[in-house]
Amino acid sequence: MRHRNHRSKLNRTTEHRTALLRNLACALIDHERIHTTDAKAKQLRSFVEPLVTLAREGTLAARRRAFSKLGKKEAVHKLFTVLGPRFAQRPGGYTRAVKGDLRAGDGAQMAYIEFIERTPVQPKEKKPKDIKARLRARLREAQRARQGM
Repeated sequence: MRHRNHRSKLNRTTEHRTALLRNLACALIDHERIHTTDAKAKQLRSFVEPLVTLAREGTLAARRRAFSKLGKKEAVHKLFTVLGPRFAQRPGGYTRAVKGDLRAGDGAQMAYIEFIERTPVQPKEKKPKDIKARLRARLREAQRARQGM
């Protein structure tokens, strides 16, 4: 009987599953939005939300508990300095999973998981696509460098 066994094992061993959730959680904390399968997104939500609640506390003991779950200093630092204060007034529900398309290879349901209140992403500066425009840009940079000397 599967009473009280509501979590999926994701067809992985315990060690593999914990490593997968750690890596996904660190990626989500770092990028604030990731693309993964729907089943992994649902599992990740129940892994990350208690960590954000710990970050809201902000104590040293909470930081150590979060580090024992994540294992990366950079992720714990961002969790406690950026995400914890951001969600300080929110009672829960820090993440959302939005279903996407089906994966081309095997038809798996894909999803985006993201933090509810996330920082807007700055668009990257576009590089010229054709070769002549790239060469002209390099020439301009070289001329500016010579003039600056």
